[in-house]
Amino acid sequence: MPIEPFPINILHFAINYVRSGVEEHILLLLRGLDRRYFRSILVCPAELVEKYGTDLPPDVEYVPMQLRIPKPSYAATAYQFANILRHHRIDILHSHMFQASRLVSPVGRACGVPVIIETAHVREQWRSGWVKGNFAIDRLVGRFVDHYIAVSEANARYLVQEKRLPARKIHVIPNGCSVKRVESSRSARQQLRDRLGFAKDDPVLLVIARLEPQKGHRVLLEAMPEIRREFPRIRLVCVGEGCLRQELELHVRTLELQDVVRFVGFQSSVGDWFALADISVLPSFYEGLPLVAIESLAAGCVVVATAVDGTPEVIRNEKTGLTVPPGDSPSMANAILRLLKEPDLRSRLVAAGKDWIRNHFSEDQQIHRTEQLYIHALEMSPRNKKHDTPIVPLGTDLTRNVYSPNELEKFPRANGF
Repeated sequence: MPIEPFPINILHFAINYVRSGVEEHILLLLRGLDRRYFRSILVCPAELVEKYGTDLPPDVEYVPMQLRIPKPSYAATAYQFANILRHHRIDILHSHMFQASRLVSPVGRACGVPVIIETAHVREQWRSGWVKGNFAIDRLVGRFVDHYIAVSEANARYLVQEKRLPARKIHVIPNGCSVKRVESSRSARQQLRDRLGFAKDDPVLLVIARLEPQKGHRVLLEAMPEIRREFPRIRLVCVGEGCLRQELELHVRTLELQDVVRFVGFQSSVGDWFALADISVLPSFYEGLPLVAIESLAAGCVVVATAVDGTPEVIRNEKTGLTVPPGDSPSMANAILRLLKEPDLRSRLVAAGKDWIRNHFSEDQQIHRTEQLYIHALEMSPRNKKHDTPIVPLGTDLTRNVYSPNELEKFPRANGF
């Protein structure tokens, strides 16, 4: 009996326990991939599935799982993962971040998966030393990876110049923004101000980021006393969780900023928080292509960000926002003060930023380019036994609007494995 060419079975693999930019990137693909051609399976920690909650499309099958190395149980869990690949007859194994790819890409190749893809979401600045810092393990694992997705031009340069991965394997597909994710209710701004005890006219800064060293919260906190000297009613809201929360709260008390700073934890309705804010701040030390920068501009919230990695591809200094050097609290304070003092500048940057996102970072573009890569990679794969003819007939238009939640509800619900 001939094998039916559809659907193309894609397994997304992630190892993070928290919901942040990488996980929103995955969710956008799970929601948007064309159901005529693609069926998605998600393998990830149970904690991440809980964080997704009802945002996970009902027709996406998920398998809660952790793969850890070099634990003694790795061989057993790798065997379990191999069974998942065979059971679902996976055509494309798509891992997100190198730490995930190194665990499963070799397993996928051993199982004969036709296409193996890794998305490199960030520059791994934390890796140092002779072993981790020379990226030899990345090049070894790269023998099992057919294609890499870089989320920015800077990300692609990092893979080629620093990791020394083959340029022919690398494809730049920038992150896209879900417009629905940044929508807010008309009353959200005042409701959140009332909830937080802010006055109607208090200027509000917003940081949406994990409370981790990478994100540079401490640099912004060091800038706050200078900002408060000129704007005594300034407020700072930090959305996100992470290992630094207690340390940052202690630093707030040391700087006597308790009346200024609020830590509100993880929030799924980010659109309401953008509506609250006057300025979105990204004080990161390194990035890939920060989704929150894209979302900020799409939501009409002006941005001050550090000029690291792919961030300037979104926040173009003096055009769509303001950028400053990483780790530079005085420069950050000056940029924020400038925006607070110049409402006309804020308006100009907001308008230009919305246009820039609409034209270059839409979710439709990200999904369409990813679908094109999936199809091209599968058609060209020497391990592809299922699709021995063109997968999509010539002339087929894959461009379309992303599915709405109501449309996703119409697809058959997935069963667990």
